[in-house]
Amino acid sequence: MKPQVSIIMGSTSDLGVMEKAAKFFEDFEIPFEMNALSAHRTPEEVEVFAKSAKENGIKVIIAGAGMAAHLPGVIAAMTPIPVIGVPINATLSGVDSILAILQMPPGIPVATVAVNGALNAAILAVQMMATGDEALMQKLIDYKKSLKQKIVKANDELSKVKYNFKTN
Repeated sequence: MKPQVSIIMGSTSDLGVMEKAAKFFEDFEIPFEMNALSAHRTPEEVEVFAKSAKENGIKVIIAGAGMAAHLPGVIAAMTPIPVIGVPINATLSGVDSILAILQMPPGIPVATVAVNGALNAAILAVQMMATGDEALMQKLIDYKKSLKQKIVKANDELSKVKYNFKTN
């Protein structure tokens, strides 16, 4: 089994956030790999990874990083593979990470999700891959339908909660 998606994090302290993406790929039965690579502490390893991702069959890279958050951009600078950045709330409520990931120069795009938004990064990765895979697209459509059903069920349960001044 060869990975189709690579989940990269700046350090294993980011695992609590990034594992949400891993769990989504598990549910969708999409092979993935997970590695800790640092743009600042292991730049050579980041370069080797980024430059070999295409040849290794990777279709999408999800890179999570906090604070300076250079990892997604550094990877994007060295690969033609789409990169999705996940800002990690390490300091400043994650705003520093958001800005570091968003402010990429022309020609080096990085898709960016919400702070700690690894699940949305995984969903976006699957949406990218599903454009050329009808079976995967159908799984995604079914998943999105299940989201609606969760809210319908929650609202039904909420209607049964009683308060003296609740009118519905």
